[in-house]
Amino acid sequence: MSKISRVLVANRGEIAVRVIKACHELGIEAVSAVSEADKDSLFARMADKVICIGPGRASDSYLNIGAIISAAAGTKCDAVHPGYGFLAEDPELAEVCARYGIEFIGPKPENMRDMGNKLLARKLVENLEIPVIQGSDKAANLSQAFAAADAVGFPVILKASAGGGGRGMKVVKKPEELKQALEMASAEARSAFGDDTIYVEKYIPNARHIEVQIIGDKLGNILHLGERDCSLQRRYQKVIEEAPANFIADETREQIRQAALRITKSIKYENAGTVEFVFDKDNQQFYFLEVNARIQVEHPVTEMISGVDLVKEQIRVASGEPLSFSQSDVKLKGHAIECRLTAESTEEGFRPCPGLINQWSPPKGEGIRIDTHCYPGYFVSHYYDSLLAKVITLGEDRAEAIERMYYALDNITVSGINTTISFLKYILRERDYNEGNVNTKWLEGVLEGFSKLY
Repeated sequence: MSKISRVLVANRGEIAVRVIKACHELGIEAVSAVSEADKDSLFARMADKVICIGPGRASDSYLNIGAIISAAAGTKCDAVHPGYGFLAEDPELAEVCARYGIEFIGPKPENMRDMGNKLLARKLVENLEIPVIQGSDKAANLSQAFAAADAVGFPVILKASAGGGGRGMKVVKKPEELKQALEMASAEARSAFGDDTIYVEKYIPNARHIEVQIIGDKLGNILHLGERDCSLQRRYQKVIEEAPANFIADETREQIRQAALRITKSIKYENAGTVEFVFDKDNQQFYFLEVNARIQVEHPVTEMISGVDLVKEQIRVASGEPLSFSQSDVKLKGHAIECRLTAESTEEGFRPCPGLINQWSPPKGEGIRIDTHCYPGYFVSHYYDSLLAKVITLGEDRAEAIERMYYALDNITVSGINTTISFLKYILRERDYNEGNVNTKWLEGVLEGFSKLY
């Protein structure tokens, strides 16, 4: 067992703050690897030591493996935590860490490779006899794409094999739309991932997005901490997440959880990860979607209902310690909701709004948690994601969690930049949201109604 004593936090924003807090609570030193744009950030102020890894542009800093490894070695860190995004799911970073004797606080590189290629992941899961959405192998050209689409029937969705986050994804409702959609999806995939491989899946219009939080140690123990509902999305980007997933049968819920365990046990998964599923509301059937081999943005809702600190657990298992709890110890209580508060103008099509925050006063109250890196006087850079804070609430049931969330959003003070607070509050008062009558496309319709108010 290698005891971790100093961690390089190779990320920024609220997740960097989150990891630094976890390190300090475990008695571990935290070194913040920052770009020039983040030298005066909250996470830089919180860290025991700060090292600059390059200019503000992410490709020159947070995406630079050489700079990160040099920073870790130069500050004598024995571990690197990649957070989420950037290089968190890049097996090369994990491999280079191992080469230099640095612990990577995340899954094994082979775990990332097993699940990073969506086509290979589909085949692996099919072999486990877990439902997978009807689809094709690689669609190398238009004729193959047409053949695959005809086989499964329109509408279909084109997906990038190496992709995620909505890039390289196009819904095709009619045959005459396929040629242009394939060209656009291939170009997006090539630009984003350096791989233009596209495949075809049957599109499920009335779907919910359900994901299961898992964590495994180096001794072969793999557990789940329940599921989350992440159906409220805009352009495949999550906006509001909840745990547990309501409005599904208990039998189906347990089947989804067990499927997640079977998949991760089959590849001997280590550390934190999320197994994602599509749930077809019309036929009440779930299908495997993908595995995210990292900590997720929405992990706090799972922490709130389980009482497990997932980031601390990540660090412990990376040190070689066994999981600190068993499956029977996992007792999920209450209902948690997370809203992603971003620096965007919803009235202008979610246009990013970088700038100086003049006032920043988060709400306080029972069952309210705020994960953020913001403070009065903080400058929101144009270089990075527009996430300002994750507002999380816990209630005895979903109705109480919703009311606490509305109170929290109503009592945040932010000035100097535009935010999505008003839009989030609007969602919480929608009848369909409160009654659970939503799917992954529902939020886009709500946005149309919200836009008419301005």
